[in-house]
Amino acid sequence: MPKNAKANFSIVLLRPEIPHNTGAIGRLCVGLGVPLHLVRPFGFALDDRSIARAGLDYWPHLDVTLHDTWEDYLASEKPERLHFLSTHGEKSLYGCQFRPGDALVFGNESSGLPKPFYDRYRDSLFRIPMPGEHARSVNLANAVSIAAYECYRQLESEGSQP
Repeated sequence: MPKNAKANFSIVLLRPEIPHNTGAIGRLCVGLGVPLHLVRPFGFALDDRSIARAGLDYWPHLDVTLHDTWEDYLASEKPERLHFLSTHGEKSLYGCQFRPGDALVFGNESSGLPKPFYDRYRDSLFRIPMPGEHARSVNLANAVSIAAYECYRQLESEGSQP
């Protein structure tokens, strides 16, 4: 992919709580050229120094959109397909076939996705494999990185990237 090209998917964080995770995810989004959508409420102020520290000087280059509710996000963005990442997913992330225009959706650090999402979006729920005996989950910023780069890898290998 050329240096200034953008990947054709997006990242959505529902009710993020930890500013340095959001900052690191913002930095990742800048690196991949993907938009970041933040759905309120947040567990921090957007001017929190922790976001700036984790996002470094990348944050001003981030394509970020704030949404008051999940319904506001759906109405304004009209995503083509949604993929939800959760420890409660039964299907592996690596079995997901990504397409241009997809949105990768992540819940917050302490409680994950809102409870109604597990039924509402059951067919679009994926997990990151964690074969470790004592593993429950990985850090949110790491989970976003794993999923985002898998999506990028698939789209790039299919020639879907500019």
